[in-house]
Amino acid sequence: MSADAKPSPDVNPERNARDVLDPKKALVPATVRVNEQRVTRGFWPKIRKVASKVPFAADALSLWWCARDPTTPTAAKGMMFAALAYFVLPTDAIPDVLPAIGFTDDAAVIAALIAIVGKNLKPRHKDSAKAFLTKLGGDD
Repeated sequence: MSADAKPSPDVNPERNARDVLDPKKALVPATVRVNEQRVTRGFWPKIRKVASKVPFAADALSLWWCARDPTTPTAAKGMMFAALAYFVLPTDAIPDVLPAIGFTDDAAVIAALIAIVGKNLKPRHKDSAKAFLTKLGGDD
């Protein structure tokens, strides 16, 4: 998208697309709510579909449980929901439909986030992720 491109008023007329995607606004409450809604709707269908194909599934699941944990600080939750929303979106920097490379950008975003807020990931979040992946593998 060029700097002169204008978002379509038909997509979301009450919200400027640049406002939602602006990294400086990632922790603005309205943006956090939008990301949380996207993640709530799309995370489970996506993770069930791709868990066996992406090596960072356990990390994404750990972030999900950490973001939903009431003891996780609000700023960390905002960043987690932003990263998980990026994972959920099929059309990001490198579209997820591209074989072999489609999830490399998602992996980079999740790895960078864990480097920043990883201290908030507790053993219980990681254990829940492992248990889910074990159960998912047993359902095949």
